[in-house]
Amino acid sequence: MGSMGEDDMPYVDVLLVGAGFASFTLLNRLRKLGLSVKIFEKGSSSGGIWYWNCYPGARVDSDTPIYQLFDKELWEDFTFKERYAGWQELRRYFKHIEKKWNVDEHTEFNMHVDGAVFDEKKHQWIVECSDGSYTACRWFIPCIGFASRKYTPPVKGLSEFKGETYHSAVWPQHGVNLRGKRVAQIGTGASGIQIAQEIGPVVKNLTIYQRTPNFCLPMHQRKLDPKEEEQKKANGDYEKAFNDTRKTFSGFTYDFVEKNTFDDSPEEREKFYHKLLIEQGGFHYWLNTYKDMLFDQKANDEAYKFWRNYVLTRIKNPEKQKLLAPEVPPHPWGTKRPSLEQRIYEIFDQDNVEIIDVNENPIEAVEATGLRTKKGLVECDVLILATGFDSVTGSLAQLAIKSTNGGTIADHWKDRLQTSMGIAIPGYPNMFFLYGPQAPTAFSNGPSCTQFQAEFVEEAIKRAQADGITRFEATKEAEDDWCKRMNEKWDITLFPKAKGWYNGSNIPGKRVEPLNWAGGMIEYTESLHGSLDNDYQGWHTDRLST
Repeated sequence: MGSMGEDDMPYVDVLLVGAGFASFTLLNRLRKLGLSVKIFEKGSSSGGIWYWNCYPGARVDSDTPIYQLFDKELWEDFTFKERYAGWQELRRYFKHIEKKWNVDEHTEFNMHVDGAVFDEKKHQWIVECSDGSYTACRWFIPCIGFASRKYTPPVKGLSEFKGETYHSAVWPQHGVNLRGKRVAQIGTGASGIQIAQEIGPVVKNLTIYQRTPNFCLPMHQRKLDPKEEEQKKANGDYEKAFNDTRKTFSGFTYDFVEKNTFDDSPEEREKFYHKLLIEQGGFHYWLNTYKDMLFDQKANDEAYKFWRNYVLTRIKNPEKQKLLAPEVPPHPWGTKRPSLEQRIYEIFDQDNVEIIDVNENPIEAVEATGLRTKKGLVECDVLILATGFDSVTGSLAQLAIKSTNGGTIADHWKDRLQTSMGIAIPGYPNMFFLYGPQAPTAFSNGPSCTQFQAEFVEEAIKRAQADGITRFEATKEAEDDWCKRMNEKWDITLFPKAKGWYNGSNIPGKRVEPLNWAGGMIEYTESLHGSLDNDYQGWHTDRLST
């Protein structure tokens, strides 16, 4: 990093990176402690991932009232229009928060944080942005989530394509007209499903290059009745829903049932599955099912069998049936994140949609006019890369944040992913990160996870202030203990049997390991708050000498 006169450097008590849910929550909480707080956002508007997510069909897949629950002053005069909000609606919500909480006064847009170093003499961070500016802060809190580093696959000849190329993670804000175009799409993760579902009816033809089928669940999207929502607010239903998220494994309003798959008769089981998958929809079939589904292979096989039989009723083409709902699944059901869909199987079944299995027919090269496999050349006008992100670890590891022990976060993770409770790292005093590696993150309802982490950060800083602590660092012992617990929780599940972004195996050459805490939200939040007890047992603390 360069140098700058100390007297010229602006100072703020807390510097947050990223203008999404986590930063807004922390801003509101920490300034009430009397702290000066600033948000740096690299984009030109707020929304976090929902500023960047503007590809066709982009929307949340957890019920949108959950996004409102965390502060009554936000939802008392705002109501979402749909059960699952689209990106435009989420931006409207962020504008509402900005106005309600006067966020603009505390936010600087188009500010890209490049790196930071810790000043041991002053117990504060010196943060550098790409415009060459520096800012000093006591507390440095990156809130950049798990999906901010896009992934582009190493496909030969990608730069040779003469048509239009778009990546789902950086879709043009002005949109793209695909009507009547010949489109090739690589990827069938969440963004791939949403894009295909949206553009399938309007393109001339759509060729989808699939590595692994997405075991999608019916979304059951619907318009929300404003009067009904107002009644729920008056009845206390919103508060109850929020309180319910504190008591569940994944931070949703529902949880696994207290019985195993084979406790029920086949008839009872089928009736239960039908209720979850077909009547209720959403993630109920994933996170409101039998408690052994993600732990016992035979139980998991039953869940897959029912799901497959349902999906097959929606696909007429026998070849597509094999590709989208194979008799032998490539991984246990629910060990890769299922996407919520509204009509994707009907879209896949259209005559103008072709699915190419890249396991059988790898993409040999992108040429000027299209994509070539051993089946031949598929010509197209537009290439869509719905290939997602270097998820969970890629966001933080890309920043040049220096450890007091030397090196960067990427260096710290060279041999293994290691954090203290998915919120801090030894060698990085006075720094927390939210919705990142080794937290419940991808195994949770995102707003719940960030809310509960924000409550901990608020409590930690509040205690540090009261005790005159100016240097607050996770201990190596706490980190080692968390890594041990991370692996214990992971290894007893079926998740190790799947390849995907949950364990980093979607990125060639990336080390395969558990990236998310699989022990549930309740145990996680108890661990966080417990670390502050017994004279900060999980933390090294120090005070500036006067």
